[in-house]
Amino acid sequence: MERNDALYQAYCAILREELVPATGCTEPIALAYCAAKARHALGRMPDRVRAQVSGNIIKNVKSVTVPNTGGQKGIRAAVAAGIVAGDEGAGLEALGNVTPDQIRDIERFAAETPIEVVPLESGVLLDMIVTVWSGEHEASVRISHSHTHIVSIRVDGNTLFSEDGSVESTEATVDYALLTVEDICAFADCLDPDDVSDVLDRQIECNTAIAAEGLKSGWGADIGNVLLDTYGSDVRVRARAQAAAGSDARMSGCEMPVVINSGSGNQGLTVSLPVLEYAREYGKSRDELYRALAVANLCAIHQKTAIGKLSAYCGAVTAGSGAGAGIAYLLTGDYKTVAHTIVNALAIVLILLFGWHLAGQNIGAVEVGVLFAFTTYIKQFFEPINDLAEKYPTVSSAVVSTDRIFELLDLVGLSQEHASRFPHEFSGGQRQRIGIA
Repeated sequence: MERNDALYQAYCAILREELVPATGCTEPIALAYCAAKARHALGRMPDRVRAQVSGNIIKNVKSVTVPNTGGQKGIRAAVAAGIVAGDEGAGLEALGNVTPDQIRDIERFAAETPIEVVPLESGVLLDMIVTVWSGEHEASVRISHSHTHIVSIRVDGNTLFSEDGSVESTEATVDYALLTVEDICAFADCLDPDDVSDVLDRQIECNTAIAAEGLKSGWGADIGNVLLDTYGSDVRVRARAQAAAGSDARMSGCEMPVVINSGSGNQGLTVSLPVLEYAREYGKSRDELYRALAVANLCAIHQKTAIGKLSAYCGAVTAGSGAGAGIAYLLTGDYKTVAHTIVNALAIVLILLFGWHLAGQNIGAVEVGVLFAFTTYIKQFFEPINDLAEKYPTVSSAVVSTDRIFELLDLVGLSQEHASRFPHEFSGGQRQRIGIA
C-alpha cells in the first residue's frame, strides 16, 4: 500500500469519521443533541415533550449520569439538559459548555415539564425521536443508526429535512467493507503519522486526561485504583487500570470529553489506553505509537462494522481485541501475530458465551469444573499479549546484539555469512582479527 492509494486515503477518512470527541456517555448525549435540535426547530421553550427511543437507547441511558446536570440520571435528564442548555450545533459535545445557572434551570425544567418516554419499535437498534410542543406549535427531530445522524426535522406538520424519507441509510461517507486486518497492518506499515496526527493526538490527550482524573478522584466504583492496589503496577495491570478509571469517570458524569470508537466512549478508552501504556513501558517512538493506535482503532471498527454500533454483543470485547491487536503490532509489527491475537481473543470470548448459554439453560446445574474453566479462560484472555510483552526485551536485545556482530565482522573484513560459523571453522588469522575487534 502507498500513501497515494485510494485505500490509504479511505482508512485515514475512517479514522477521522470515527474518532470524534464526546462529553459523557454517547447515548444520553445523542438524546440531548436530538432534544436541542428539536427545541431549536420549534424556536421557543416547549411546555410538553415526548421522547420515543429504541430498546438499546433505553438500556444505555436509563441508569447513566448525564454530565453537567447536577448528577441527574436517565432519559428525562438527558432530554431536559438538551432542551435547556444543549448546543444544537455541537454534536456529541452538545452539553460541553453548560453553566451553573443552566444546571439549575435543567433541574427545574425536568421537575415542572411533562416529559413522556415511549419505546420506539422501528427495528433499528439506535433510533430516537424527540417531539416538543409549545401551545399549538410542534417540532420533532429523528436521529437514527448513528449518534448524530439526523434523518428528519418536522415543524407544525411540515418537513424541513428528510433523508429520502427513510431511516435505512447511514451517515458514513466511506465504505467500511474495505477494512481487512491484513490491509490495516499494511496501512500502518506505510502510515505517515502526520496524516492522522490531529485525530490521534486528540485521542491521546482526551482519553489520558479522563483516565488520570478517574484515578485521582476515585469516580464510580474506582476499579482502576482497586486493580493497582490489588495486583501492583505491572504494565498489564496499568493497562487495564487506565481503561477502567476512564470508564468509571465517564459513566459517573465526569464532564471531560472522550474520543470515541465505533460510537462508544468506553470502547474508545479500551482500545487506546492499553496501547499507550505499553508504548510508555517499552519506550516506543511517536511514530510507532501512532501506527499501533491506527491498528487498534481500525481493527475494533472493522469488527463492529457488521455488528452495528448498538447491539447485545458487548463492544468492550471488540475494543479489547483491538487493543490487543495494537499492542501486538507495537511489539512485533507483524500481520500474522496481529491476526492470531484477534483470533485468540475472540475464540476465548466465544467459549465463554457458549458456556454462559449452557448455564442459562440449566440454572443451578453448573458444575465446579465449568466454573473453574470459566475463570481460567478469563485469565487466558490477555496471555498472548503478556507472552509477547515478556519476550519483547529478549528479542530486542538479540536484534541489537546481531547488529553489533555484523558491525564487527565488517570492521575486520569478513562478510555477514561468517556470523553463523562456529569458532573452529575460522582460520587462525580470522580468529585473531575477530579477537582484536
